[in-house]
Amino acid sequence: MLKVELGWTPAEQEHFQRTKDALFTILQDLRPEDHFNIIGFSNRIKVWQQDRLVPVTPDNIRDAKIYIHHMSPTGGTNINGALQISTKILNDYISQSDIDARSASLIIFLTDGRPTVGETHSTKIVNNTKAAIRNKFCLFTIGIGHDVDYKLLERLALENCGMMRRIQEDEDAAGQLKGFYDEIGTPLLSDIRVDYPVGSVEHVTQNLFSNYFNGSEIVIAGKLLNHTANSLHVEVTASNTKKYILLKTDVPVDLPSQNHIGSASNGIEDPTGDQNYVERAWSYLTIKELVTSWLKSDDSEEREHLRERAEKLALTYNFVTPFTTLKVKELGVQTEVPSGVYIDPSTGGLEESMQGLKGPEAPAGSIPGKLGKERIKASKTSADGDPHFVVDFPLSKLTVCFNIDGQPGDILRLVSDHKNSGVTVNGQLIGAPAPPNGHKKHRTYFRSITVLSNKPDRAYLEITPTKVILDDGERLVLSCDRSAVVGTQNLEVSIFARSNVTVMIQNTIAFVILIHHYKNPAPYQKDHLGFYISNGQGLSSSSHGLLGQFLHQVVNLTKEPHGQSPHLSGWNQTKSMDTSNILQLKGRLVPVVWKQRKIYNGEQEVDCWFAKNNADKLIDGAYKDYLAAHPFDTGTSRSMGNRL
Repeated sequence: MLKVELGWTPAEQEHFQRTKDALFTILQDLRPEDHFNIIGFSNRIKVWQQDRLVPVTPDNIRDAKIYIHHMSPTGGTNINGALQISTKILNDYISQSDIDARSASLIIFLTDGRPTVGETHSTKIVNNTKAAIRNKFCLFTIGIGHDVDYKLLERLALENCGMMRRIQEDEDAAGQLKGFYDEIGTPLLSDIRVDYPVGSVEHVTQNLFSNYFNGSEIVIAGKLLNHTANSLHVEVTASNTKKYILLKTDVPVDLPSQNHIGSASNGIEDPTGDQNYVERAWSYLTIKELVTSWLKSDDSEEREHLRERAEKLALTYNFVTPFTTLKVKELGVQTEVPSGVYIDPSTGGLEESMQGLKGPEAPAGSIPGKLGKERIKASKTSADGDPHFVVDFPLSKLTVCFNIDGQPGDILRLVSDHKNSGVTVNGQLIGAPAPPNGHKKHRTYFRSITVLSNKPDRAYLEITPTKVILDDGERLVLSCDRSAVVGTQNLEVSIFARSNVTVMIQNTIAFVILIHHYKNPAPYQKDHLGFYISNGQGLSSSSHGLLGQFLHQVVNLTKEPHGQSPHLSGWNQTKSMDTSNILQLKGRLVPVVWKQRKIYNGEQEVDCWFAKNNADKLIDGAYKDYLAAHPFDTGTSRSMGNRL
């Protein structure tokens, strides 16, 4: 949900019509889940909907357009008063409403004039506004025309995690406003922080950002201390009010020659000398931060220090700033004059995407999910490889294994507990040719694992060897090549790069999905997944599926097919090939033989009692009873219990 308040001032009729057009554009782009209000400010302040925000409905949008259409310019501009009233309305709404966790509140402030009514001192207006907002939401300012205090609008935006847009008199206000709103209309993340290992970098530009909007970008530059390093470790933390994210990756470091800017081919002197584009990007960002700090500061000594630093960098790297002038040297050939890059103190164009995300400096907060080896814990109970199934019965001190010979494209229900814990796990098979001289016609592997949870909120995970998709109302796609942690109140996903994915649900259910990659695969080898149940305590005693049905069961092993009580001690260590060994499970008798299976990426062997014939009599029902219609099938449309 996006709460929007629109402020504007009438001035000359032509400017006023541009402002109306801009407002109509924004109103048209509001989403059904948004809430909004309109505040007009001239010599008087007029609030469309007194003391409240209204939902976006066709009737409300129509009434808002009628209200704007009938407004007329009356002169004067009470900027301070309009901001105080708008922040009060929005603060009251936030405190009194049950706001969607994914919402973001903001004020879009449009004006075509300078402060002439009420408080007119710029510094006091900035201080009053910052005190009223109290870092609860962002303020975005838009100036239309020439008679605008753009420095004031700039400071208002920078002090309140927003950005400023300047629209000239002869420009299409509606078109520019649409582009501006497209940038800020979809907030994605907040509290973004980018960190590097201690001692690996220095002179890093801003690395903490309040917001990240769809359509914006974040650019950071710094100096790498280890000149021989092949990569740089980077950690990115971010959140919204519903989930947190931790991304870890190693970024390849380009060779210096790849960053070098050579001299122009026409023989003209290269004004950048031996600088490279990364270094110039760093200087550009650093100068912008200095200019921004200079704009925000009221201390004369601090402003002079900032000005000197910015001027020195600008002269070194050939940038034009408010503190420098461009001197053009006459050239001996007819060509375009090389020019520096002008760094405007206003956040316009590319600058907006950089400085518009300015946030307060703060120490890194703790992230609930941390990547570490201690999180990689898997039990023997698993489905991996061709696939081979392994079930651990700790109470019986027995391990049982079986094969399922499925068909490519089949979707197997591995865990089915939708009605109780709300968890379902499905695995889809992919086919491959059988190895030469093998007894099988083809091999099958898991190409994807889908984990569904509907308590307390519905969410699903789709995992493949290359990516993880998390959808809990917001769709997030993560690469398996990069380590990451994503968490919500009841679900946490940890990706260990090119190794495994761990899933924790409600702190009582944990799964581990191993990622199997082949460097030089044979025709019968496919990149695939292995599924392991690390903790099934949160699954109910009624859970089912090819693995889920065994989690709360007890089995017995006997030599006699008709039920003399066996002495179980030591059976799991007796490597007998006697085919008269019988498992007793749910009143059924299942012939088993002794085998060894490799699990955990083939690095560990497990001894198990093997049930032949596609797990006949071991599993409830038959293979076809465990086929799901699609990866997101929870089995609620048909009762498995009635079919088995």
